[in-house]
Amino acid sequence: MTEMGIPVFNTPGANANAVKELVLCGMLLGSRRIVDGVNHMKDLGAEGLARERVEKDKAMFGGREIRGKRLAVIGLGHIGSSTARDAHQLGMEVVGYDPGLNVEAALKLPRNMDLADSISSAVSHADYISINIPYIKGTPEEGGTHGIIGADIIHSFKSDAVLLNFARGELVDSDAMKAFLDSGNGRYVSDFPEDALWDHPNAVILPHLGASTEEAEDQAAAMAADTIREYVETGTIRNSVNFPATELPDRPADAIRMTVVTKNKPGMLAHLTSAFGKEDLNIIQQINHSRGEVAYNVLDIDPHTSDGHPVKLKDLQRELTMLDGVLSSRILFGNPGAGYARNVDGQYFI
Repeated sequence: MTEMGIPVFNTPGANANAVKELVLCGMLLGSRRIVDGVNHMKDLGAEGLARERVEKDKAMFGGREIRGKRLAVIGLGHIGSSTARDAHQLGMEVVGYDPGLNVEAALKLPRNMDLADSISSAVSHADYISINIPYIKGTPEEGGTHGIIGADIIHSFKSDAVLLNFARGELVDSDAMKAFLDSGNGRYVSDFPEDALWDHPNAVILPHLGASTEEAEDQAAAMAADTIREYVETGTIRNSVNFPATELPDRPADAIRMTVVTKNKPGMLAHLTSAFGKEDLNIIQQINHSRGEVAYNVLDIDPHTSDGHPVKLKDLQRELTMLDGVLSSRILFGNPGAGYARNVDGQYFI
């Protein structure tokens, strides 16, 4: 879509509460052998022995409480910071690790929360470890996160630590995790099945339930609709995965707003302003932001030339769109969403 000059949006944080609640649930599932107990009672019920054995067999499924235990949160974005905050309210000691922690996320954390300088130091004394980081192709040595919870990190775990992975299955080295589960009383709770772990007695593997709540789906839909509406009506870009974030001032009264997407290379802005000058048009305000290989230009112009003639929008847009390096253009005037044009291999499309 980038090469077509079209932004792609997502809905960060819309499912944060739903996933956070599942993480908290996962801590309980990893502490009390609840799933094993449920299955045991179903088997007894099928034999007609449930009432007789309900008290006798409870010792088979003993566990521990989470209050007073230490939780390591790896990744402190929307989900991680929310998990840390609620775990603190439940009486847990919380430590976090996030090399990209920003001010906005930091303000959401418990005031007395510790921050570690590495994943190894964060997990070394933790009873529970929650992974909340994105999956990036490539090993950690290559700048990716594939297998970032590998043998070296798992070696730092306490023998009875519970790993909670509701982020991505590929973040965890399955073979190293299996070796850890085989060697002690640790647990693995996740909603991503792995061939080496799905049936392990110390693993609780769920369907991919993270965002599967009515509230999360409604919030994501509402956020997506608001984001697209704002882009269509004003040109503002928020939560885009391929375009630069662009907060825009209000369009001046009677002004015409044009957005032009170009390749991010030297001289493009000069070419655009030159085209407006050639048409004897006054630029009231302009913004230029870039991200990677794309630049996003927003220009508010007077609707008339200096001698009072109205702007010939069709001709102006065609000239701008056909400039070398321009990917697409839009006119935000009148009907929201109309006025989109593209340059495809030297051909003009509207």
